[in-house]
Amino acid sequence: MTTDGTGRSGRTRSPVLIIGTERSGSNLLRLVLNAHSRIAVPHPPHFMRYLAPVAHCYGDLTDEDNRRRLVHDACLLLDRHISPWPHRVDADLAVARASPTLFGVVAELYEQYREAEGKARWGCKSTFMVDHVADVLAEYPAARFVWLVRDPRDVAASARRAVFGHCHPYLTGQLWARQQTSAAAALARHGPDTVHLLRYEDLVRQPRDMITQLCAWLGESPEPAIFAHDRTPTARALASLSESWRNAGRPVTTSSVGTWRSRLAPAEVGLVEAAAGPVMAELGYPVDAVWPAVPPHPALLRLREGVLRAGVEYRSLRQDRNAVRRWRRDATVRWIHTRARLGARKGPPLTPTA
Repeated sequence: MTTDGTGRSGRTRSPVLIIGTERSGSNLLRLVLNAHSRIAVPHPPHFMRYLAPVAHCYGDLTDEDNRRRLVHDACLLLDRHISPWPHRVDADLAVARASPTLFGVVAELYEQYREAEGKARWGCKSTFMVDHVADVLAEYPAARFVWLVRDPRDVAASARRAVFGHCHPYLTGQLWARQQTSAAAALARHGPDTVHLLRYEDLVRQPRDMITQLCAWLGESPEPAIFAHDRTPTARALASLSESWRNAGRPVTTSSVGTWRSRLAPAEVGLVEAAAGPVMAELGYPVDAVWPAVPPHPALLRLREGVLRAGVEYRSLRQDRNAVRRWRRDATVRWIHTRARLGARKGPPLTPTA
């Protein structure tokens, strides 16, 4: 490894990936790490989340034409990203340099971002990467994963008002349990040198100690800037885009710990715990429900989720600067999936009209 932490090819050897569940403080942790002079962590377009379901449709990626189609669609997602990157991606360079896998293409886009920022290593805040640990390690055997975990009841209290993820507490609890189980399996398989468990509650209660320990685990020296992430232009710009990201521009605080006690009804607490109780116990979050929870009927669950989602979308349209951009991104994802599944292989990809 060279002195700047990159390999002979100029690529980083050890990217940092935040895994777990959304609404667990991943934006906070991203901004802390991004404030470090050696780590570049852009806001994630969730490439793997959106492209993995149709990755097989691109065919053999050792074929340059197939790889170019994939790079095109990844760049299209980046162009429609709800928090745009400040640097343009060189698609031709990506086709030439990327490894012939989906994550190889994704990694190349992050490598270009890192180079543009002039930093030694890159990070990814897409918590959905918990499902792609093996893909990352195949490309970067020295990659590091920060498993950020938060009380699922607080996750549900936050998610029900956010435009990202599920709104219904039961669905949030199910997703949280599945993703923590995947992260725990990665820790068991790869060990604490590769996967570092960090509790949101510890991070906000003891930010200096937890961030210092995290830097030591990453092999980086702590710097003053990482303890003042809220003062960075990146944090302030993100906070201005959406109500869901408003806390990004504020100092670390414990005010969001335990908010479920006032924001969730007893029945809702019971639903989260019904969905996630065993995993909560394994991670040290005591079950507290006094309301007998019965999992809702699937039809009623879908109906209630739809009602909650409609309210969230209405509020987002009124308050968020990037609401329309988010809808456009979602339309782009649907376009990419539809076109890929229809087997549109010939000719230059069309541009979606949405």
